[in-house]
Parts: sequence; structure tokens; C-alpha cells
Amino acid sequence: MADFRNILMVVNPISGGEEKEDLVKEVRQAVEKSNYKFHLFKTTGENDIPKIKEEIDQIQPERVLVVGGDGTVKIVAEALFHKDLPIAIFPAGSANGLALNVGIPENRKQQIEVALGDHFTNLDVLQVNDELCLHLSDIGLNAELIKNYESASIRGKFGYLMQSIPTLVRSKYPYEYEVEIDGKVYNHKGIMLAIANCQKYGTGAKINPEGRHDDGKFEIVIFKNLDITEILGTLREDVKFNPDFAETISTEQAIISCKTPIAFQIDGEFIENTQKIEVKIAEKSLKIAVK
Repeated sequence: MADFRNILMVVNPISGGEEKEDLVKEVRQAVEKSNYKFHLFKTTGENDIPKIKEEIDQIQPERVLVVGGDGTVKIVAEALFHKDLPIAIFPAGSANGLALNVGIPENRKQQIEVALGDHFTNLDVLQVNDELCLHLSDIGLNAELIKNYESASIRGKFGYLMQSIPTLVRSKYPYEYEVEIDGKVYNHKGIMLAIANCQKYGTGAKINPEGRHDDGKFEIVIFKNLDITEILGTLREDVKFNPDFAETISTEQAIISCKTPIAFQIDGEFIENTQKIEVKIAEKSLKIAVK
């Protein structure tokens, strides 16, 4: 195991609708067995970022462990964006797309070994308007689904399923998108536009087959129509998009404009209805413990 003094674990108690106490206990035992100091911080949904920053400044951890979904990882990444601190992910959210993309194992024992180990990957970080994006952002149908899910009482993957049909019924797709890259303007219509730093959603759907999380670029993926066969095809590892279904543009920056406000999400968290999004690669990558 790596030799460090303090470890901070940030836990989102309500993510995924599951209890985290057993996991916290296991990690605490593994850390303290090696004579390292274990520190616990639980998010509340109010001023978490400045509170985590304060905690980091006080205890000076050499690693931060994150228990939650993509949104929780995003909060921690924002708190330590200007600090040279690696993180380790314990996927425990409704959607755990980032953990899936960087290969975090499902086995609890292996997760602890990875979290306390010394193998890392560097993740590109995107600046999307005033927010950081680590994994996937989109504007359109999926963001509407997330918006509806967040206002519902049922959590977890079943909660997403319950909101799928109402979202499809009420949605006003196709949407019109204008994408500006290096002075060139592209006009598209579609059900969704994704800003993809990784390949997959937490469901396993591969929407950016050629993308890499560490190549200094991201992809704009425009999904043109609601083709169920093509959508199911995204669950295959060897997926190749029909150009009539989706179009991909790889870039380092883009400006996306819409004629009317459209639902917009980042890393599984609904942000707002918006008409303009500016995206670029941020200056600092994020170091993540991996297998």
C-alpha cells in the first residue's frame, strides 16, 4: 500500500438509496490497521464544496476517498481542483458512470485495495459554463429524464425507469442545436446532444465509442432520432453508430446554442434549462486511483 499519513473519506449518505455504514466501517478498519489516520466527512447538500475545502486544509490528507455517484465525485473534484490530491471512488450512486469508465471493480475488497493502492489514471477535466464536468454532460432528452427523476420520490435505477415514459410523452424533441467549433458553425436537429469526456453512461450504454478520458479532447455527440434498435445497440461493446442516428465531433472547445431553453445536466445532476453552453478542456486533470 502507498505510504500516506491522513486519508479523508467523503460520503454522500443518500446517494443510490443505500446505507453506507458497512462500507465506511470496512474502509476505516483497513486504514487504521495500517496505522494511518482516517477522517470522515458526510455531505448534506448544503455548502458541501467549501466545507470539504476546509476539511482538506485542516487535516492535509494525501488522498480523498469518495463514496457516492458521479455527482458526489464532481463535488469533491471541485473542492480539490487546485490541489494536487488523488481521489479514489467507491461507486454508490444511482448512476456510477465515471467509476465504470475508469474500471473500478464491483467487488468491495478489490475497491478498498484500489483505493489504497498506487496505480492511477489522469482524467481530463472539462469546464462547462461555470461548472466542472468529469464524465458526461448532455442537453435534451436525457437531461429532462434526470430533471424528472430528481423531483420524484423513488431513487435508484428503478426510479429512472419510472420516469422514462412520462419524460418521453412530455418531451418536445426534436431540438435544434447550433455548434460552433474553431469559427465553424454546425446546425443540427436531434433528441439529445452529449458532451462526452468518457465512453459510457452508468447504465453501460456506450455513447462515445472512440472517446478517451485522457487524450486532451472531448466529443460532441448529436443523437438525431429516437431509434430504439440503435439505442439498444449502445449496450454492445463493439457499437458503431449509423450516421443517420448519431454524429460525433472531437474537439478541445465548443459553443452550443439553442433557440429555446432546454434541460441541461452534468455528471448526472440536473443544472438548469439553458440556451447556451461553452465547453473547453480545463487546465488541470484529476488523478484517480485505478486497478
